[in-house]
Amino acid sequence: MSAHPNSSYASPQNLTHVKFADMDNIRGRTIAITGAARGIGYATAKALLARGARVVIGDRDVALQESAVAQLTNLGEVSGYPLDVTDRESFATFLDKARTDGGGHIDVLINNAGVMPIGPFLEQSEQTIRSAIEVNLYGVLTGCRLALPDMIKRRRGHIINIASLSGLIPVPGQVVYVGAKFAVVGMSTALADEVAPHGVDVSVIMPPFTNTDLISGTTSSGALKPVEPEDIAAAIIKTLDKPKTHVSVPPPLRFTAQAAQMLPPRGRRWLNRKLGLDRVFLEFDAAKRKSYEDRAQSAQGVVES
Repeated sequence: MSAHPNSSYASPQNLTHVKFADMDNIRGRTIAITGAARGIGYATAKALLARGARVVIGDRDVALQESAVAQLTNLGEVSGYPLDVTDRESFATFLDKARTDGGGHIDVLINNAGVMPIGPFLEQSEQTIRSAIEVNLYGVLTGCRLALPDMIKRRRGHIINIASLSGLIPVPGQVVYVGAKFAVVGMSTALADEVAPHGVDVSVIMPPFTNTDLISGTTSSGALKPVEPEDIAAAIIKTLDKPKTHVSVPPPLRFTAQAAQMLPPRGRRWLNRKLGLDRVFLEFDAAKRKSYEDRAQSAQGVVES
């Protein structure tokens, strides 16, 4: 069946799909990363530069983004631009600049920007909920829609969406965050199968609690210790080297999460208690977390200073 005349997909029957299995998927490639001035995004930029990639980072905090670029410059070819992933025009401008830096195209887009408000669902403000959905879900959808047409046209590209194991394991105190990450896992899976015939890969990375500002003020459970941003960066590198759709960190946790999904309510709640997940995002140090929660509540718009 030929493509619909209004479709952005070229007909696979009319194109030659060149395999690049024998080529380096990182060295010399142009890789754009959202929310990359700190945390997982910054660690990933460092790891990619070490592998010889051309990295373009975007962040809504302009001063932090400029500082990150300055620190990364001695590691390789890097540039950075302001980016609000909730604003389609801002995202399109960022990707256009990344294409210019990359010789006209982007090989990889890593949708990393995210926020994690926590606490009882009924105590979260309307602004907090909308901000979380706009950044964690709409921002990912927007990035995919803006990056895919050129990748499909070139029959080469890779989109990596950073979700969370919370996208498989529902955790009390993370209702909105869990909802957005469930959506990212599902849409990434469906999208991976939709664009695979056009030579494009889509992957979703699912970290557990990561040692960044996202978990400030919380106390990690004995069963699940936070991983480091560098661990997530290593998983992203591995996924670029050998693409796959679902990647959890560490890998065995995916099977634990999938098994938990099969449990009845009493079993699921028992497991959450066993893992220390039943109260960790309901009982936390609000004073230590206030700075991050304030940032998460208003995570839209570019911050100039």
